[in-house]
Amino acid sequence: MSDSKGEFEPKIVVYACNWCTYAATDLAGTSRMSYPPNVRIIRVMCSGRVDPQFVLQAFADGADGVIVAGCHPPADCHYIEGNYKAYRRFELFRKLLETMGIEQERFRLEWISAAEASRWVQVVNEMVAQLKKLGPLKPNLEVRE
Repeated sequence: MSDSKGEFEPKIVVYACNWCTYAATDLAGTSRMSYPPNVRIIRVMCSGRVDPQFVLQAFADGADGVIVAGCHPPADCHYIEGNYKAYRRFELFRKLLETMGIEQERFRLEWISAAEASRWVQVVNEMVAQLKKLGPLKPNLEVRE
């Protein structure tokens, strides 16, 4: 993706927990906070439900970065320990992505509560700036369904 000036504009897929991060994105919108339009938000019931295959598919479909965002540990998770499950998967999967030639900076795990709209805006701004420095992802991925 590039803007009208030909400058690289990264595409970012966000898997957002319904109970915390998705509510923060909604709050950012109703509070008229602005952030780059580079994100495509996919609401999931819990960050612990994000399968690594979803992340691979996002990269295979052209995402330059992926964010998995959920409730703050230890006690904010609506499902008690979904955020811990997400954290364990993230640590393992991040290393795997690097062996596949995908820089670690392209995949982030963030804890954003429903009241943290400004944190949401900060995370998106940081990710867009970071991906602009890295440039477009040119993966050699093949994901089978």
